[in-house]
Amino acid sequence: MEKAFVEKMKKKLIEQKNTILGSLAAQNEDYKKIVEGGESGDEVDVASDVVDGRLLESLGAQDSNRLQMINNALDRIKQGTYGRCLVCKEEIPEERLEAIPYAFMCINCQSRNERQNR
Repeated sequence: MEKAFVEKMKKKLIEQKNTILGSLAAQNEDYKKIVEGGESGDEVDVASDVVDGRLLESLGAQDSNRLQMINNALDRIKQGTYGRCLVCKEEIPEERLEAIPYAFMCINCQSRNERQNR
């Protein structure tokens, strides 16, 4: 894999990482506001606050998972294994990495994995 492409993907991964970290920080502030403002006596407001809190937690979990995958991809760049499928060791097409820069499996292995996990 070309060094220029790997550097381009590294920058993209770092940008995504910074976006997620910013989002998680904002969600944490929003969550604090929900908890601190949770003294409304109206049952609808209380239910809404609970739903908002769970939504923030869910979004945080999704972002946390993606952040972990991004960190793993950055580690693979450092190790010189970025762009290789962790299962079959074949090169992952650049088009796939452009779409999902933290992809760690080629399309065939990913499809096989998804079918097995159904």
